[in-house]
Amino acid sequence: MDRLVYTAMTGARHVMEQQATVSNNLANATTTGFRAQLDSFRAVPVVSEGLPTRAFVVDSTVGSDFRAGPIETTGRALDIAIRDQGWIAVQSADGSEAYTRNGSLKINENGILQTTSGQTIVGDGGPIAVPPDTKITIASDGTVSVINDNYAPGPSNTLGRIKLVNPDTKGLLRGDDGLFRQASGAVADNDPNVRVVDGAVEGSNVNPVDSMVNMISLARQFEMQMSLMKNAENNAAKATQIIALS
Repeated sequence: MDRLVYTAMTGARHVMEQQATVSNNLANATTTGFRAQLDSFRAVPVVSEGLPTRAFVVDSTVGSDFRAGPIETTGRALDIAIRDQGWIAVQSADGSEAYTRNGSLKINENGILQTTSGQTIVGDGGPIAVPPDTKITIASDGTVSVINDNYAPGPSNTLGRIKLVNPDTKGLLRGDDGLFRQASGAVADNDPNVRVVDGAVEGSNVNPVDSMVNMISLARQFEMQMSLMKNAENNAAKATQIIALS
């Protein structure tokens, strides 16, 4: 009974945490380049001086689904999508290098190429500055070029190349800002084999139908854990009555 109470109690708590994860995935079902979050749980014994009858449920794995999402054609010159495997290197708010699949880009008020979330794109020579009154094009290898609108046709000028990387996904961790970094803290090397598709973005890899079914299943699991704790309470009450009679 002691084991039942602890397992059901912690199990119910982690089911609620998993519901929060699934809710977050559903909320990002239309977010460009989003990777679904995965949770895994296991039971571990409580080590103490008492009898080894208690066990907790703990979150053993917090990972991500790295399967590619659908590529959606937009026709916008500042939209790119990673073909197959790979990541776009960006500069996070703390100045460190991070990685994203969000290829919806913009040019800020200072002419710097950024993601629509405000992270600066990392180029082969630092941030990529786009001059005004130019038309931008992005090649499949990430090379950014511009043509001056004042000339028809005008010469093409290369501004730089977007840093494209392809680190092992087993060593990637998702940060609180939604960006991925290597668990070792090292910076990934540029991978010339990574290719992009211009005029398109990659959609979220969250399947809304599967997530809704999972949410219903988690609700039933939570009810089951509550029922187990209620049964444990009833068993304890019956045992107290029997002891009192004896």
